[in-house]
Amino acid sequence: MFRTALRNVLAHKARLLMTVLAVMLGVAFVSGTLVFTNTLSNALQNSSAKGFDQVDVAVTAESQPDVGDRIVKTPELTEALLEQSAKVSGAASAIGVVNGFTAIADKDGKLVGGGFQSQGGNYWGKKDTRYPLVSGHAPSGRNEVLIDSRTAERAGYEVGDTVRISVDGPVLTPRIVGVFTTDDGNVAAGGSLALFDTASAQALFGKPGTYDEIDVRAAAGTSQSALKSALDAALPKDRVKTTTGRQLADDQAEAISASMSGMKQGLLVFAGIALFVGTFIIANTFTMLVAQRTKELALMRAVGASRRQVTRSVLIEAFVVGTVAGVTGLVAGIGIGAGLRSLLGTLGATVPDGPLVVTPGTVATAMAVGVVITMVAAWLPGRRAAKIPPVAAMSSVHAAATTKSLVLRNTLGALFSAAGVAVVLAATTMDGSDGQAPMGLGAVLLIIGVFILTPLLSRPLIAASAPVLRIFGVSGKLARQNSVRNPRRTAATASALMIGLTLITGMTVMAGSLQKSIDKMASAAIKADYIVSMANGNELSPDVDAKLKTVDGVTATSPMRNAPGRINGETEYLTGVNGSAFGELTDLPMDNGAFTVGGSQVVVDAGTAKYNGWKTGSAFTVHYEDGKDQRLTVAGVYESNELIRGILLDNSALTPHVDDPSDMQVMVKTSDGVSDGTKDRLEKALGSNPAIKVQSKQDLSDQIAKMFTLLLNMLYGLLAMAVIVAVLGVVNTLAMSVFERSQEIGMLRAIGLDRRSVKRMVRLESLVISLFGGVLGIGLGVFFGWAAGELLGTKMATYELVVPWGRMAVFLVLAAAVGILAALWPARRASRLNMLTAIKSE
Repeated sequence: MFRTALRNVLAHKARLLMTVLAVMLGVAFVSGTLVFTNTLSNALQNSSAKGFDQVDVAVTAESQPDVGDRIVKTPELTEALLEQSAKVSGAASAIGVVNGFTAIADKDGKLVGGGFQSQGGNYWGKKDTRYPLVSGHAPSGRNEVLIDSRTAERAGYEVGDTVRISVDGPVLTPRIVGVFTTDDGNVAAGGSLALFDTASAQALFGKPGTYDEIDVRAAAGTSQSALKSALDAALPKDRVKTTTGRQLADDQAEAISASMSGMKQGLLVFAGIALFVGTFIIANTFTMLVAQRTKELALMRAVGASRRQVTRSVLIEAFVVGTVAGVTGLVAGIGIGAGLRSLLGTLGATVPDGPLVVTPGTVATAMAVGVVITMVAAWLPGRRAAKIPPVAAMSSVHAAATTKSLVLRNTLGALFSAAGVAVVLAATTMDGSDGQAPMGLGAVLLIIGVFILTPLLSRPLIAASAPVLRIFGVSGKLARQNSVRNPRRTAATASALMIGLTLITGMTVMAGSLQKSIDKMASAAIKADYIVSMANGNELSPDVDAKLKTVDGVTATSPMRNAPGRINGETEYLTGVNGSAFGELTDLPMDNGAFTVGGSQVVVDAGTAKYNGWKTGSAFTVHYEDGKDQRLTVAGVYESNELIRGILLDNSALTPHVDDPSDMQVMVKTSDGVSDGTKDRLEKALGSNPAIKVQSKQDLSDQIAKMFTLLLNMLYGLLAMAVIVAVLGVVNTLAMSVFERSQEIGMLRAIGLDRRSVKRMVRLESLVISLFGGVLGIGLGVFFGWAAGELLGTKMATYELVVPWGRMAVFLVLAAAVGILAALWPARRASRLNMLTAIKSE
C-alpha cells in the first residue's frame, strides 16, 4: 500500500501541483510572518540593549500614592540626589538625564522623523559616553545643539548649519555644533534626537534644576546588583526607585516582544485564512483524485486490501504532498520575511541592522502546518475511499451521495447557520467590547453553516443564471449543467472565494461607515474653523492660545486643558475651556440644563452624570492637585462624543490649581472662515512651527480617511493571498473536471461542437462558479459589516451604516475576472483533447 501511494503521487504530478501550491502559499505566509517578526524583534532588542550599555543602575522618581482626596505629586530628582548617587560606594560616575519632545525641521520646514519619535535630551560633556561625537564639539547655551548622524544625513545638515527646532511649542533656531552616533531605539526606528547642554535642556523642557533619571556607572570590580544595593541603602526609598541596566534591557526586550506580538498575531490571522481556504482546495483535490480512482480502489478492496489500508494509502499521499509543500513554503517564507523587511525600508521606516532570524520553531511550525493541514483535509476523502464496496469494480462510476447523507448535511448546515445568525444578532445588542467574542463566534458558526449548505444553495442560485447563459447557446446550457452536476465540488470551489470576499466586503463596509460617522461627528460637534494641536499628540504650551488670539480675523479661541482632580475618592480628569467662547466653537446636544461654563458652574457628559448620580443643579466638591478644594455646580448635561467628553469647566477656575498648564488642542473661529490665506496667517503667527498642526475639519477628515485607506489597502494586500489560493482552487477543480469528462468532451467534439465552443463552455462554467462564490461572499460581508457596525453604534452615537455599492460591484467584477482567468488553461486543455482518444478513455 505504501508503494501504491507513492506511485499515485508520482503518477499525478500535474494534478497535485495546484494542491502543493495552495498549501505552500499558506505555509509561506506563516513562516514569512514568523521570520519577519523574529528578525525585527531581534534587531530592535539588540539595538535597545546597546542603549543600556552605559547604564549600570538607573535611579528614577517613585510615584506617590494619593492621600485621601489629595493628589500627591511625584518627587523630583534634584542635583543633591545626583551628587549623593555619585558618592555611593562602588559608583564610578553619575549622569543626570533630561528628555522631552523636540521636533527638528528639515530644510523645507517639514518635520523630520515620526512625531512621537522626535526626542531631545541633554549632553553631559566628555563624560557622556552615550553619544560619541562624529564631528564638532559639545553644545553651550540654547543657541547650540547636537543632532544624531541619521537625522543629519536624512535632512542634509552639516556642522555649522542653522536648524529650526520646536521644544514643547517655542521655535528655536540654534546652530548645529556637532553630530553624534547613538544606539537609541527611537532613532534606529526612524526618529530624531537633539541634544542641548544640561542647563539649557532643563530650562527648555520645564525641569529647572531637576532630572528625569540618574544613570550611575559602576566602578571596576563592582557588579550591577552590588551597586544597586548600595544605592538603595543610601537614597531615600520613599522617593526613588533603582533598576539595574540589565533589568532595563530585559524589560525593554519584553516590551518590544509584546508590541511585536500584536503584529505577529495579525499577520498569522491572515495566514490562517489562506490555509483555511487552502483546506477546501486540498479536500476537493483528494475527493476528485479518489473519485477518478474508484475502480482501482475497489479492485484493491476486492483483492484483500482493508478499509484502513485504503485510508492509510490516501493519507500517505497527503503526507508526501504536505512535506513537499512545507519545505517549499518555508523557503518561500524566508524570502517573504526578507522582502517585508526591505519593504519597510522603502516605505520610509528605518529598521535596525541585524541578521535574518530563522528559528527552529519557525522550521517546525512550517513543516507541521504543511503536513497537518494537508493530512486533515485529505482524511475525509480517504475515509470515503475506504467505504467503496468491491462490487464497484464492475463500474467506474462512484456511488452517488445517499439521500440520508444529503438530509444530514443540510440539517447540520441549517442548524449552524441559524445558530450563527442568532449569536451575531444577540451580540449587536450588547455593550461594546462585551459583544466582540460572541460576534466572532457567531461569524464562524455562520460561515461554517453557509459552507455546509452551499451544495443546496448552488442549484437555485446557479439556475438564476440560466437566462443569461442561454445567450451562449449550447455552450451556455452545458456550462450551467456542469456547474450543478457535482454540487459538493462546486460548493468547495466557490467557498474558497466566498471566504476571501466575505472578509474584504465586511472590512470595506466597516471602513466606509466609520469614516462617514467620524465626518458626521466632526461636522456636528465642532463649529470651529480650525483645530491646532501638536504633531506627536503631546500637549501645547499655553503660549499658543495667546498668540492665536492676536491674529487678524480670529474671533474666538478656546484651549482644551486637562488636569487631574479627585471627586468622591476617585481620580477624574477635568477639561478646562474658555467658557465664554466654547459654545460658539462647538455644538453639543444638551440632555437637560444649559451650556453654561463659568466660575463654579460646569457641564458634564451624560455618562459621567449617570455614573455619579448627578443632574442639573447637583453640586460636588473637587480636590485639585495643589491640595485646594472647590465646590462646583452642574449647569447642564450634554451628549458626549469621541472628541469631547467629561467635566468641562472654565480655565479661570482650573488653571490656578495647575503647576504646569498645557493644552491638548486649541479651537479657533475666524471671521473669514476656512481659507488658505487664513491658515497661512495662523501658521505664521505660530512661527511656522514644524511640530504644530493647524487643521480644518476637512483636513481632519482627510487625515482620518488617509489612515483608513492605508489600513484597508494593507488588509486587501494580506487577503490577496487567500484570493490567490482560491484562484488555484478554481483552476484545480476545472482541470480535474475536464479530465473526468474527457470522454464526454470527445463525444461533444465528435457530434460537431467546435474547439471554440468547448473553450466557451469551460470558461462559462468557471464564471458561474466564481460569481456564485462572489455573491455569497458579498452577501455575508455586508451582513457582518452591518452587525459589527451595530456593535460599534453602542459606543459611537453618530455611527451610520454605509454600503459602498460601487465597490461591491467592483468585487463582483473581480470575482468574474477570477473565474475567467482561472479557466484559461483548463479551457485550452479541453479544446485540444483528441476526440478519438477521449472517446476511448474510461
